[in-house]
Amino acid sequence: MDAYDGGSGAPQGRSRSGEARPPRAEDALPDGALPGPRSELPSPGAGPSAEPGDAAGGGPEAGAPGAGGSEVGGSEAGEPEVGRPEAGAPASVGERGAVGAGSEDTRADAPEAEAREDGDPQIGVREPRTGVAALSPRYQVCAALALAVVAVAVCLQVGMVFLHVAPSNTVTKAHGKAIDDWVYPEFEQNWKLFAPNPLQQNISVQVRAQVRTADGGSRATGWYDLSAQDGRAIDGNLVPSHTQQNELRRAWDFFTATHDNDNRSVGVRGALAETYLRRVVVLRLERGGLTAGGGAVERVQVRSRTTNVTPPKWSTEQVSTSPVYRELSWWSVPDGATEGGTR
Repeated sequence: MDAYDGGSGAPQGRSRSGEARPPRAEDALPDGALPGPRSELPSPGAGPSAEPGDAAGGGPEAGAPGAGGSEVGGSEAGEPEVGRPEAGAPASVGERGAVGAGSEDTRADAPEAEAREDGDPQIGVREPRTGVAALSPRYQVCAALALAVVAVAVCLQVGMVFLHVAPSNTVTKAHGKAIDDWVYPEFEQNWKLFAPNPLQQNISVQVRAQVRTADGGSRATGWYDLSAQDGRAIDGNLVPSHTQQNELRRAWDFFTATHDNDNRSVGVRGALAETYLRRVVVLRLERGGLTAGGGAVERVQVRSRTTNVTPPKWSTEQVSTSPVYRELSWWSVPDGATEGGTR
């Protein structure tokens, strides 16, 4: 019987005759790797005077009765065999090298390991889609149509404004009315902000009325600041209406353009300007609840209150901050004046 059991997996040593014995096939490690060299450390039971031969042979003579009837050289019962690590002890250098080499080769053959070592992205992983590409095909079509509509509207707006401010040409002569209908009044272009002189005054349009009450009496109201009412309605409103912004202002501008400083008409449109301004202020009074309870507006009087804008601190300009009033005469309000009448 050999000095080491073949099934133990321990490396084989020398035979009893002292000749080297090649390792057997069943002792080879996987993938053809050979076991590392056998440790030549002495047996734990050997004393200081133990010789190397005793460690390998276990005693003066191999197979002595002191071996306990076993041919395992010189180790006592229960003691670990030479060259075989105890349970839980680390493997020898040769064994660790053989096992480690095989594990590294196995890891190196994996595609994921090669991808990580080369710095390539992981196999099979897709980048997440963002923006319009992340939408479904139906919503992508809707987004494309919306963008097309916005692009057409922007091009049409820019083209109309360009033709409006451009010198007279063939297109404006043929389609001037369509261009004006598109531009006026929301997109009107003028030079008042830049030249020849920017507006430097605040103008408020005010009105008072004489009201006939339901019991046949009459009473006069105080001054209503219609411009201040429009200002309060616009303040903080992201989408104010056209009437709140321009109706009253344009009506007063129309009147001042067709009348002199004495409020006398200077053109054929003077009567139209008076009728338009009167209708606007009467509608404002009725909507404000002045005629609630069965009353009616008999006469109205309009005036403007003009104050200069205070110049900046760095300016040396001196202006008066006192308000200036322009007061018109009383206008009679005929029946049906707010329902389309022109008298």
